[in-house]
Amino acid sequence: MITSVHVVVMGVAGSGKSTIARHLRDEFGLGMAEADDFHPPANIAKMSGGEPLTDGDRWPWLEALARWTADRRASGTSTVLACSALKRSYRDVLRRPVPDTYFLHLHGAEDLLHQRMRGRDHFMPPALLRSQFETLEALQPDEHGAVLDVAPAVGELVRQAVRLVRPLIPAGPGTTRG
Repeated sequence: MITSVHVVVMGVAGSGKSTIARHLRDEFGLGMAEADDFHPPANIAKMSGGEPLTDGDRWPWLEALARWTADRRASGTSTVLACSALKRSYRDVLRRPVPDTYFLHLHGAEDLLHQRMRGRDHFMPPALLRSQFETLEALQPDEHGAVLDVAPAVGELVRQAVRLVRPLIPAGPGTTRG
């Protein structure tokens, strides 16, 4: 039996999901997807225009991400996905192909994340950050995962993320990590 692990680095915009996911990819040789790359043009246009997405906008996007994970799991490939995964119902879709998906929630103060967003080039404007905080539902006790505060320097945050994920990484014959 091929064993694989699937990690979702989640949180609101500006929390560092992509940065941490890339570090986990490199550290453990995981297949990686950036959820932003799965948004249809209409979603990107909507967010670029300062309009928050609705659940109806998100469902096809989440289903595409779940298919990506299911395809990798079928081949025994371990993965990391950088995705907001703001609501429990969204995480339920993402964990459907892999019930023990590990959610690493990057959490920080709104003013810190707003400041970070102002310094980057991305289709998601800082004005939408408040709507993401309003939508965000904390991980529930029955969800496999952990919360990391993003206030420390990136290097420290990476060390914490690696420490949390390392025990999850399968080892041994028949395991694919890349």
